[in-house]
Amino acid sequence: MIELHIPWLELAVLLPALGALLLGRGGRPEVNWYRSVWFNGLTLVCATGAWWDFGTLHTWEAHDRWSVFSTVFGHEMLVIDELSAPLLPLAALLYLLTTLTTLRTKQRRFSFSWNLLSESILMATLACKDPWGVIALLTLATLPPAIELRARGRSLRVYALHMGLFVALMIIGYAMVERAGRDAVHSAWAMAPLIAAVLIRSGVVPLHCWMTDLFENATFGTALLFVTPMTGAYAAMRLIMPIAPDWALQSIAVLSLLTSVYAAGMAMVQHEARRFFCYLLLSHASLVLVGLELATPIGLTGALSIWLSVGLSLGGFGLTLRCMESRTGRLTLDGFHGYAEQAPVLASFFLLTGLASVGFPGTIGFIAIELMVESALDVFPVAGLAVIIAAAINGIAVVNAFFRIFTGTRHITTISLGSRPRERFAVLTLTLLILGGGLYPQPGIHSRHHAAMKLLEERAQSGAITDESLKRELSGEHDGDTEDDGDPEHDGDPEHDGDPEHDGDPGQDGAGGQEGGLEQEVAPGIEDNAEPSGAVRLGGDEVISVPPTTGVSEDTPN
Repeated sequence: MIELHIPWLELAVLLPALGALLLGRGGRPEVNWYRSVWFNGLTLVCATGAWWDFGTLHTWEAHDRWSVFSTVFGHEMLVIDELSAPLLPLAALLYLLTTLTTLRTKQRRFSFSWNLLSESILMATLACKDPWGVIALLTLATLPPAIELRARGRSLRVYALHMGLFVALMIIGYAMVERAGRDAVHSAWAMAPLIAAVLIRSGVVPLHCWMTDLFENATFGTALLFVTPMTGAYAAMRLIMPIAPDWALQSIAVLSLLTSVYAAGMAMVQHEARRFFCYLLLSHASLVLVGLELATPIGLTGALSIWLSVGLSLGGFGLTLRCMESRTGRLTLDGFHGYAEQAPVLASFFLLTGLASVGFPGTIGFIAIELMVESALDVFPVAGLAVIIAAAINGIAVVNAFFRIFTGTRHITTISLGSRPRERFAVLTLTLLILGGGLYPQPGIHSRHHAAMKLLEERAQSGAITDESLKRELSGEHDGDTEDDGDPEHDGDPEHDGDPEHDGDPGQDGAGGQEGGLEQEVAPGIEDNAEPSGAVRLGGDEVISVPPTTGVSEDTPN
């Protein structure tokens, strides 16, 4: 496996862990906040460095140079690949901005040491591909919120019951998978525990009540950082997708689609801002699972793109609500508050991030939602309609919450509610990423498409894909019974070009596969070296799709 130039991954894991040990000794909240910002910032630098270093290698996956973890565990535990490369800096950015925007009114209630430890565990989780390593890290990640709930004197019953069941089902399910063998065709008894574990961690209805309970009883920052990275979807990608039969993915997709519509409707009728945000996030996270489990190139590309867009947009949306709560206390949606005049920057950012999450044109979520709708309509039209309905309801809920919190009346106060410089820095950073990703989406979509194709190839290698057309697409074939791979062995073979008249002519490979061996003529006005407008490039080869009335050049490029 190719090595990174610098051990970025280990630094991204060890730095916040070291900060947690340093801050765990106690101290003044202001000093701990300052130190935590530095450790969060250094972690973001290392995560971004890993992403940049990985991009220069032009490979599917890579690991650290001079790895300490490989010496301790005997094999590479931390690996970066196309899936996790952008997720690492995204998670580190959310932690940094959450800490940075923690005002003095929140600093005594927000544990910076446990926050840094949670970040260390999350960095390790996103950089781990080993199934048992992922299971162990997901188990550890459930502990910091539980410790905070106990420290605040809040009930642990709902959270502990769901997370305990999540961990138990995850361990039992993967133990059954390993017992049968990863390459075997797994039965419902083996897959059901893993599916149930992912559904619990992702908050799929009716297993979602732990999420609303966490937002009500924990600090907003802790709940936000525990849910927004969507580690439930990551568990599905690492534990289920490579080995699950089609029926397992379809069952997850159906339940996730129902959850997305249900949560969107619930977001419309909430009276508390925290519960509103919880259901809004749950609806979008379910859309990610829908795309992941459609297991088609377009659907998976859309899901991975939504993963990034939701992380940025709803991460910023939650931070805006948290900043408002630090000024006014817990917000309700029963009446109108009229905070727009007092906090215009936060009001504008609230609307921007909310609309970006539902795919408003010009934002990072627009292309992602479009890909998701297109894929769902191709697989099952009713599913595509449900995605559109969920996005529409979410958009109405966002606008309604904006009117309730920031308009409708005039709020008079003797204390300034305006944004602080560090809040404006967070707003500006996320605004640039949200609008930049929307106005110039090609690099992000290309990266997510490449990751989707690699993930589907891994699934095909394990024998989990049964769709023959998808297998042909992954192997570089198009929908016809032709193959344009530039292999001279097939030149002149009627079995491969379908046109006996052009046997032995390599220039006709890929274009002669039309049914009945119809002779093609050069279209008037098309030069010999011109590329037909119908050419589609797949995997580095060009497949020429020619309508019956259109000619094709005799020098078809390979």
